[in-house]
Amino acid sequence: MRGLCLLAALLLAGCGQLERLSRVGRAPELSAVQDPTADPAWRPVSMPMPGLQDPPAAANSLWRPGSRTFLRDQRAAQVGDLITILVSIDDQAQLQNRTQRARSGSDTMGMPQLFGMQTRWLPRAASPDTLVSASGNQTTDGDGSVKRTESVTLRLAATVTQVLPNGNLVVAGKQEVRVSAEMRELSVQGVIRPQDIASDNTIRHDRLAEARIAYGGRGTLSDLQQPRLGSQLLDILLPF
Repeated sequence: MRGLCLLAALLLAGCGQLERLSRVGRAPELSAVQDPTADPAWRPVSMPMPGLQDPPAAANSLWRPGSRTFLRDQRAAQVGDLITILVSIDDQAQLQNRTQRARSGSDTMGMPQLFGMQTRWLPRAASPDTLVSASGNQTTDGDGSVKRTESVTLRLAATVTQVLPNGNLVVAGKQEVRVSAEMRELSVQGVIRPQDIASDNTIRHDRLAEARIAYGGRGTLSDLQQPRLGSQLLDILLPF
């Protein structure tokens, strides 16, 4: 069974190596612009919805609910509309713990007199006054520290892929930038409220529910930063 698993891992890794060999000497190719819902990995979003409510009456009124102008609301509202997502991540976390503990103990037991029989039970070299003497000392000192800093600032246009029954919008966007032989990829997915969309049709990333933000790359530099196939297999298989 282990042999089959190892063989399968080698075959999968070999497919990745063949893909890399197929583009030797060539820069990574840009993906074709396509419908996000056509991706086999795409799945519709299902979330808890409130009960249906009757729309407010707007008889003889020029004002439409949700509009910001008398002419037309320019914000994304339907499937296929575009919206700009502002990604500005600046997270910092620092944690430090210190634990110290010390303990010492000493015990002594003797039997100087026992009906005059103490010398018969003990060897001549033993002293009845100090039959047992024990001492112990224990010290613990622990120190831990964690420090993390992340900063990402990007702008990305996404497409509305779904309108939920309560009016919330499911958006998905992907961007590829090729510089020389290095490809940079950015993808954003999530659920937004129409009320959170700014008048310039932008929305901050912290207003995305179930946000999925990925920023990575592929190409010559990314390949050099990854461990070789043998190193990855040894890291998985070696138990120590």
